Amino acid sequence: MTTARPALSAALGGCTIVIAVDRRSAELASALERHGATVRHAPALTIVSHIDDEALITATRELIDDPPDIVVATTGVGFRGWMEAADEAGLQGALHDALEGAQIVARGPKARGAIQQAGLTADWVAESETSEELGAFLLAEGVAGRRVAVQHHGSGSDGLDELFSSAGADVVSLTVYRWGPPPDAAAVARSVAQTAHGDVDAVLFTSAPGAAGWLATARREGALDEIVRRSVAGSLLLAAVGPITAGPLVDAGATPLIAERGRLGSLVRAVVTHFGGGGAPALDTTAGRLELRSGAAVLDGTLLPLSRTSAAILATLFAAGGGVVGRTELAAVLPRSGASTGDGAHAVDVAIARTREALGIPTLIRTVVKRGYRLDVTFPEGSA
Repeated sequence: MTTARPALSAALGGCTIVIAVDRRSAELASALERHGATVRHAPALTIVSHIDDEALITATRELIDDPPDIVVATTGVGFRGWMEAADEAGLQGALHDALEGAQIVARGPKARGAIQQAGLTADWVAESETSEELGAFLLAEGVAGRRVAVQHHGSGSDGLDELFSSAGADVVSLTVYRWGPPPDAAAVARSVAQTAHGDVDAVLFTSAPGAAGWLATARREGALDEIVRRSVAGSLLLAAVGPITAGPLVDAGATPLIAERGRLGSLVRAVVTHFGGGGAPALDTTAGRLELRSGAAVLDGTLLPLSRTSAAILATLFAAGGGVVGRTELAAVLPRSGASTGDGAHAVDVAIARTREALGIPTLIRTVVKRGYRLDVTFPEGSA
């Protein structure tokens, strides 16, 4: 019998988080759920491991027979996959011996971790986690006449094979996996629509191709502009495990949160700190600091669950920053409000009453006679 892991905090309570991740998604989801999040899976790509086992094992045997001078590890999952394939072929011990005397360089911390896991040591790690920095380092070191084994990531060689070959190296190319199509394309499409609509608080990414694939779906679905707008406004958190992963998000105009260390644990901590440590947008009200999430409000440190209708009402008032919002505008955000049939005003009044009840402080939402409603925010002295 499996025992549920205990909750660690409620820092992500009321948050809906999309993880656009295939590999280790269950581990990431579990970590987020232990802080109170509701998690939706929408990986934009899959990893197809050992894409060509025969070619990979042939290249591995060649390296065992003629060991490399330099080994380039571009990704953690790829290097581990290579070791696993060698183990399945009964070659792990011989491969370890062949690599032990080589200069081993890693494109980033995840690749270094995989190298260490294999019982080897990375002699150098690219701080920028880019193939460009890695290539420049080895060219400066000199590769002419040296045998270089390059483990590629799912998107190809990044030109490393050609770069080293043109500099006089004997290159052995190792393709361990490729990126494949999403396991559920409909789930990805739903996730981008929900994110644009405001039903999602954060989207997490652990690879640049995965981020690019998710954004491509958002573009096809006509949701990208609104997703970027929400990111820039601070109402949506797009979080990446490292700067390379964040690249497609930055290129799209978004403002992603980037974990300090390229690991899942660091990514989770960054998200928990953002929502639990005051990083999310907030308003100062007469009832205390108010933060809004897709399924709850946090008022003066207390998590208050909200229905979908109350969340929509409060989000609209929150966006106004204390300004008055008319009944017509509020009716437009209500599910099946009936505004088009003339009873929208009544539906709004009912929704406001229920939202006040959920918040526990009726005066937090003020009625402005003949105009609408507003949040009772506190303004700095001297402001209008």
